[in-house]
Amino acid sequence: MCGIAGTSDTILAAPVLYHLLHALQHRGQESAGIFVWDGTSVQKQKGYGLVSEVFSDADLKRFTGTVGIGHVRYPTTGGSKPENIQPFHFLFRGHSLSVVHNGNLVNTEALRDEYAGHGVTFSSTSDTEVIGTVLAGELVKGKSLEDAVLFALQKLSGSYSVICMLDGQLFGFRDPLGIKPFCMGKTKTGGYILASESAALDAVGAELLRDVRPGEFVLVGTDGIVSSQLVKAESPAHCIFEYIYFARPDSILDGVPVYDVRRKTGEILARESFADAEMVSPVPDSGTASAVGFAKQSGIPFREALIKNRYTGRTFILPSQEKRELGVRMKLNPIRSHVRNRSVILVDDSIVRGTTAKRILSLVRDFGAEEIHLRIASPPVIAPCYLGTDFPTREELISSAKTVDEVRDTIGASTLAHVSLSGLVEASGLPKEYLCLGCLTGVYPLEIAGEICEKKKMCVYRR
Repeated sequence: MCGIAGTSDTILAAPVLYHLLHALQHRGQESAGIFVWDGTSVQKQKGYGLVSEVFSDADLKRFTGTVGIGHVRYPTTGGSKPENIQPFHFLFRGHSLSVVHNGNLVNTEALRDEYAGHGVTFSSTSDTEVIGTVLAGELVKGKSLEDAVLFALQKLSGSYSVICMLDGQLFGFRDPLGIKPFCMGKTKTGGYILASESAALDAVGAELLRDVRPGEFVLVGTDGIVSSQLVKAESPAHCIFEYIYFARPDSILDGVPVYDVRRKTGEILARESFADAEMVSPVPDSGTASAVGFAKQSGIPFREALIKNRYTGRTFILPSQEKRELGVRMKLNPIRSHVRNRSVILVDDSIVRGTTAKRILSLVRDFGAEEIHLRIASPPVIAPCYLGTDFPTREELISSAKTVDEVRDTIGASTLAHVSLSGLVEASGLPKEYLCLGCLTGVYPLEIAGEICEKKKMCVYRR
């Protein structure tokens, strides 16, 4: 999780970054930060809160440079500590390196121990600081920027989309499996943007050029973007949960429109798990597109049973279960006249811990629904994610130890059904081997201690 953005243009960077981060707010709501190069040094501001809370108009006017990077954070590795708020900044031999990162390393502790053994002192518990340390360590040796990135691509293990600013020059790179999303765009004023999702480019009127390829290094120069394919895997492993939940439905990830995947998933779900009911309703917002597809395929009318309070955040990414449960009641409210004495099909994106689903079903039943058929636009989440999603242990995942029928009884649904894994893959439009399905299958695309792995072969390219 987390959202990253960078811009290099002829106009001031801070207002652009503000709007980019605002468009990526769904990816992280704990903290935000913007760093801008003013020609001689880095201007910085970061803190806890939403983008609109961390930055005022006066703050944005303080920034004077045209190159900058920004970040919105949801903590997975490192925990919720002030020192972990991004961007990170490194000074060495007269150089300035700023770094933002979306993803999660699985070899963080090994790298921290290795570099600590060489005398490096870490100021945070974030894996992003480790990434910056690896890059800075190679640049200190006099290596070229491209060689330093190549070294990092071979040294780091896990998911990482990274944007950096070295002495005012913007560059980025993506892990060889392309697990987390990353794209590039061009502005109307001739500048360039790097960002987690294409929806951020839309927010500032920029043109989507393409996705940053897995294992690719991109450098924004005076003549445009210079690209080098440094490492290539036999196939990528794009995170399936980006398509299920995380990404905005109006984004395009690796050439695939997210909304279309969710709508098609709903259509397949209706074919696989029809229910005789009077209406189809989404759990907004991440279940909406799938509910549209389900209603179209089933012929059952689409009608809203739940209204979302637009001034609350995403309950899944709240940092504690108590806050998640309170967030559900603040976020969603049933329409009594729509559900009273009716049989309802509720379509949601996923069931993770089960407590949120249980609370939602209780709300709808309290408002008079006779039957609630829950249809889920993902297979059961049975295994942890080590690559940037907050599924940390099997004990927290309700489907890890329970059958679908047992989950149904636990959360109080009349019936419960998930889309099949093959159906989800079909909806994605991507080959199965192009996706990371670890949380749904327990099989991961890279080595993780104690887990089953189908490691992908890597080829290293040199210019």
